[in-house]
Amino acid sequence: MTLALIAAVALLGADRPFKVKVVDDRTGRGVPLVELRAVDNTSFYTDSAGVIAFDEPGLIGVSTYYHIKSHGYEYPADGFGYRGVRVTTSPGGSMAVKLRRMNVAERLYRVTGGGIYRDSVLVGDPVPIARPLLNAQVVGSDSVLNAVYGGKLWWFWGDTNKPGYPLGNFHTPGATSRLPADGGLDPDVGVDLEYLVDDTGFARPTAELPGPGPTWLFGLTVLRADGRERMFAGYSKIRGMLEAYERGLAEFDPAARRFRVASTFPKGTRAYPDGHATIRTDGYVYYSTPFPVTRAPATPEALADASRFEVYHCLKPDGTVDVGPDGSARYAWRTGVAPPTSKAIAALIASHPTLKIANPLALRDAATGKVVHAHTGSTEWNAHRRRWTLIAVQEGGTSALGEVWYAEADDPLGPWGPAVKVVTHDDYSFYNPRQHPEFAKDGGRVVYFEGTYTATFSGNRHPTPRYDYNQIMYKLDLDDPALRAAR
Repeated sequence: MTLALIAAVALLGADRPFKVKVVDDRTGRGVPLVELRAVDNTSFYTDSAGVIAFDEPGLIGVSTYYHIKSHGYEYPADGFGYRGVRVTTSPGGSMAVKLRRMNVAERLYRVTGGGIYRDSVLVGDPVPIARPLLNAQVVGSDSVLNAVYGGKLWWFWGDTNKPGYPLGNFHTPGATSRLPADGGLDPDVGVDLEYLVDDTGFARPTAELPGPGPTWLFGLTVLRADGRERMFAGYSKIRGMLEAYERGLAEFDPAARRFRVASTFPKGTRAYPDGHATIRTDGYVYYSTPFPVTRAPATPEALADASRFEVYHCLKPDGTVDVGPDGSARYAWRTGVAPPTSKAIAALIASHPTLKIANPLALRDAATGKVVHAHTGSTEWNAHRRRWTLIAVQEGGTSALGEVWYAEADDPLGPWGPAVKVVTHDDYSFYNPRQHPEFAKDGGRVVYFEGTYTATFSGNRHPTPRYDYNQIMYKLDLDDPALRAAR
């Protein structure tokens, strides 16, 4: 905690708020994103340490009932079916509440946004990050990309909000953090972000590329070329209702700390850097959306040339199915085709009932056998499991884009084994989950992933204060008995 924060907390003295800490019943760790809602519908939300600082002056000393609700966590119901606790507050007092975790993955903390440790600061608790209240004036950020470059972790996000106006940075803010092995925070604790800022202190653009509309980056990749590290990303220029009117490759300029256009792809290009990138030992960069079905040779020249991108598909460029002598569809790496999705292949199978078309991207719920169509996510090699691991959000599950699944495969092109749901979000979206192999512990037994928590696309009309449109980190133990069905 900074000296300024310590001084501010000291001024509270005896008037320090009442502290409620909500903890995971398995680990004892504080649970972020827990709502305590009073009978009059006043709501409070736990910060990243699971803390709420109650400061309602009219309720000091008054027994007050609070309903408890949190995505993937549960409090026991009483005889009326209510799930909640009575709290009688007193200045500087405290109480603890245990929640049963139903998620397989454990929610750890919010990575971006304002007030990450607001309530912990108010009650005088120590906090792990340098800027627990507001960092670079960022109050909301869309999907994350990150990569190790120059000995640091580099982070980039999509559209980002600031306190001063609903509009903010639409050209990719960036930040760095130290690796855990080089003095960075333990990923169990948090991420200390050092944003690149403008003269006002707000997170500045790193990819303000020519042309109107926002600039979005995808497929962040670091290559060793010409005796040095070079960082690349696919870019899209956006207009209107999310129309990508231009795509290409951008390269990071380390002196200016900005991306520059390296090449612009021809109109109608079907395969390009997208999703999250993984470099394999076969000399290719693979792009996962969430399956790694797009690739290009791992050289700067190849990434800049749209014709060098290949897609693993059974369709030929003319749209017909490539059928082998045995009547089965043949999958191969091809140019001139768009990347397949599980849902698209399922539709292809339905429209060709006389052909044998396998769906290597199909996931099935380990518990029910039902098909799970993956939407976005990432695929990484896991040394502990000695297999490829997938973390992906479901399209059209029990929430619009809020259900996160785990699966394994011997080959990243499938077939994938049974899938296990590891995170649920009730009536909320959690899209573009990103695995963080740079954080993995115990040889890959413990993995970390984050995604964008937002009411967007969910239909929810009540965005969660401070948390909405921000990144939340989760932790997953691959030896958890709940994941045995995925093996």
